[in-house]
Amino acid sequence: MSTTAAADTVPLDRAVRALRENAGAWTKTPLPERIALLERTLPRIAEAAEPMVADAARAKGYTEASAWAAEDWTTAPWALAQAVRAQLHVLRRVAAGHPPVAPGAVHSRADRTVVDVFPATLSDRLLLNGFTAQVWTLPGTTREQVPARAAGEYRGRPGGPGVSLVLGAGNVAAITPLDILHKLYAEGEVVLAKMNPVNAYLRPHFERVFAEFVENGWVRFVDGGAAEGAYLTGHDGIDSIHVTGSERTHDAIVWGTDEQAAKRRRDNTPLNDKPFTSELGGVSPCIVTPGPWSAADFRFQAEHIVTSKLNNSGHNCVATQILVVPGDWDGTERLLDEIRGVLRALPPRTGYYPGAADRTGKVLANHPGAETFGDDGSCRVLVPEIEGMDDVMLTDEVFAGALGVVRLPGTDAPGFLRAATEFANDRLPGTLGATLLVHPRTERTHRAAVEEAVTALRYGTLGVNCWSAFGFLLGYTPWGAFPGHTRQEIGSGVGFVHNAFMLENIEKTVLRAPFAPFPRGLLTGSPSLSPRPPYYVTNRTGRTTMKRLTDYTTAPSPAKLSGIFASALRG
Repeated sequence: MSTTAAADTVPLDRAVRALRENAGAWTKTPLPERIALLERTLPRIAEAAEPMVADAARAKGYTEASAWAAEDWTTAPWALAQAVRAQLHVLRRVAAGHPPVAPGAVHSRADRTVVDVFPATLSDRLLLNGFTAQVWTLPGTTREQVPARAAGEYRGRPGGPGVSLVLGAGNVAAITPLDILHKLYAEGEVVLAKMNPVNAYLRPHFERVFAEFVENGWVRFVDGGAAEGAYLTGHDGIDSIHVTGSERTHDAIVWGTDEQAAKRRRDNTPLNDKPFTSELGGVSPCIVTPGPWSAADFRFQAEHIVTSKLNNSGHNCVATQILVVPGDWDGTERLLDEIRGVLRALPPRTGYYPGAADRTGKVLANHPGAETFGDDGSCRVLVPEIEGMDDVMLTDEVFAGALGVVRLPGTDAPGFLRAATEFANDRLPGTLGATLLVHPRTERTHRAAVEEAVTALRYGTLGVNCWSAFGFLLGYTPWGAFPGHTRQEIGSGVGFVHNAFMLENIEKTVLRAPFAPFPRGLLTGSPSLSPRPPYYVTNRTGRTTMKRLTDYTTAPSPAKLSGIFASALRG
């Protein structure tokens, strides 16, 4: 084990030692007690929710009373409570002697099997009406294999005692605790979570939520930067590693950073060969299918697209970076004008993630005709036409508030979808998430072409009329890159997390949401009871709705539903 001089290794060694001493006890903890431990986290999430949101808002440059804080309620306490609820739903089924997945949820589809994973409960159907999620398995996986292989940790294939290192992400609050839950409950390992310096302020809140796990020596949190991370990844007491970050971070861990790193990679002789899973981002597209859009459709989908760009100031691994539009559609300019209107009208905020200004500056330097919105330092950038395939917007993840537009040929939906699918698969780096917008009437008219695109797009999560990031939030849905990356060409990473049903042989998740909100969806062919989603950056009551939804998710009561609906309908 090599020592990094800059790291204070004493607390790191102490944390690893405590976890190794207690790993066997976690392995032996029976399922009923594991369920009870999860149940007891829910009131602690409720207690930590407001201070967690307040700290996150301050760190990003606004107050907890700001409309922007809706995203902090969504991606911190609610996402964590939703993941716990999802895991409890599945574990209770297993404890009752039922298969993790209900037999009626498993279907054959051509050469593969698909599994309906959302909605899973009555609350899901009420609160996210019209939203669905299917997990597609790898080709060749049979209907019999899916339920037989699910939840192996609790059905005869438990993992042995082990210590997993989770290198926490600095952008989205829920990433680190959700990775901890996955490692504990799906893989059976105890967890050392190294906080990212960008959001290390969340550590006290996480230690509060996981208090019983910390007391039992099953979870430990440590602080530190690159030196501490390097020390821990090479520690003899660490059995596996999970990282959320960049391709550069992965390569530094696996191949090193010295003059021999490139040779190790070529020869496939890693410096660190521990089991490794990762979520590494990429350049995410939103594909806009031509169709009979109304003026209200243009406005609503413009809000959707801007949300997928500016949520968290664009500091998301699946933030829409490239808007893929049909060059010959008369709706393209109308959509771009609506997007400009939304960008112009939003209240001010600034990018907070390290390097954001430099990355945005690089975009502006390479695009003299780029349009900027706001004079408050937020630097919302629209590049209305990208032409060269070596454009920085097509090669580098910006991880900030810049949106580029690529216009492709195709006078009808089938031709455009084929071109867009080929472009996304072959030109854009990364396979974590993509979004496909298609009017219901267009899908009915060109069902085969839409299904062909849904099948062919190589992304770990594909959202149809739904930003792919929503799959990160549901708990039931696996989250990770499309399979096929290797440690030599890591791309968007390897492996899946979350995945409450603990499915195996996963290819991707396909999300679907209403194309239009209630009640207008009744006229577009996408009927549902869902109004404008509370996570939209334009939602007027998003913060209140998400606060009430968090309260309901941590302690469900029918009496709380009317308040949620009343707030949501005013959004």
